[in-house]
Amino acid sequence: MTQLDTVSFRPACQRDIPALCDLLEALFTLESDFHPDRDKQARALQLLIDKHAANPTRPACVVWVAELAGKVIGMCSLQVLISTAEGGEVGLVEDVIIAAEHRQRGLGPQMLHSLESWAHERGLHRVQLLADTHNHAALAFYERHGWQRMQMLAMRKRLTRD
Repeated sequence: MTQLDTVSFRPACQRDIPALCDLLEALFTLESDFHPDRDKQARALQLLIDKHAANPTRPACVVWVAELAGKVIGMCSLQVLISTAEGGEVGLVEDVIIAAEHRQRGLGPQMLHSLESWAHERGLHRVQLLADTHNHAALAFYERHGWQRMQMLAMRKRLTRD
């Protein structure tokens, strides 16, 4: 059983990448638009960690980890964007996952609240995220914790093939 008071939340560092790749593999098996590719995930995580370290007083992104007894058991990431609608910076949250054996114990809300506090301190106007439309459990989770559905529809166009 996870003891919530012993879980800590912090920005990721390079040594966390293997554990974060494991979490992303679990996440991407739940999402129909993405597929696990450990090399791609490790490369992207390194870019995010390096970008965070490049400007520690005003980082443009963060990979947030939940850690228990020295082991990474959850993660989410946030990248800063400029919103013309808000007239300033906002955050795009991605990669929200808690390891299966630690779910249903209140860690998800704690991790997101911790990230939201970081974003608030960073001066962001809002945070938003994308979720798989078929992942009803995740959608219900977000709604229970104050996230609201929008009328916007996510679309994408591939620019590279790899």
